[in-house]
Amino acid sequence: MDGDLNQALDAVGPRLRALRHKRATTLTDLSAQTGISVSTLSRLESGTRRPTLELLLPLARAHGVTLDELVGAPPTGDPRIHLRPVIRHDMTVLPLTRGAGGIQAFKLIIPTSKREPDPQTHDGYEWLYVLSGRLRLILGEHDLVLTPGEAAEFDTRVPHWFGVAEDQPVEILSLFGQQGERAHLRARPKARPPSD
Repeated sequence: MDGDLNQALDAVGPRLRALRHKRATTLTDLSAQTGISVSTLSRLESGTRRPTLELLLPLARAHGVTLDELVGAPPTGDPRIHLRPVIRHDMTVLPLTRGAGGIQAFKLIIPTSKREPDPQTHDGYEWLYVLSGRLRLILGEHDLVLTPGEAAEFDTRVPHWFGVAEDQPVEILSLFGQQGERAHLRARPKARPPSD
């Protein structure tokens, strides 16, 4: 067991370096995002510093990956099927639903990036809810910034693009209906008739 643990911990440094290079992020930028000193980050990547949970948690968040992915944890033998995140256009997309039709739910983690807005269109209807960070949403001629707790809904045939509004990652929930299905929201319960 100790050999497996040492092997997993030894693999963290190269994995951290590869994630940082994939995101084209410098040690200085990563230090600003995580609050971890540049020297500590450098020693983690080179393997001269042992990773701890206190260091791995902010790094996993900054890179938009789970702790399991960061340390290369083996499957636990859990019989349930776990939906795995995928990286798409630098975003980590975690499916929350399985069905092929109807409304699909996703959690998206958008890292800080220098992506230029490139509005696209496609069939469907989308609802976005910001969990953390500030989301920039370009929708037609509108250029909006959504903050935690704010939501937007739109027909995806309208040119749209979303990404980070500032130099911090953004986490959002997305409900998407490929056939144009809309989420039915109930703002408040129906009023009760007055009692006698």
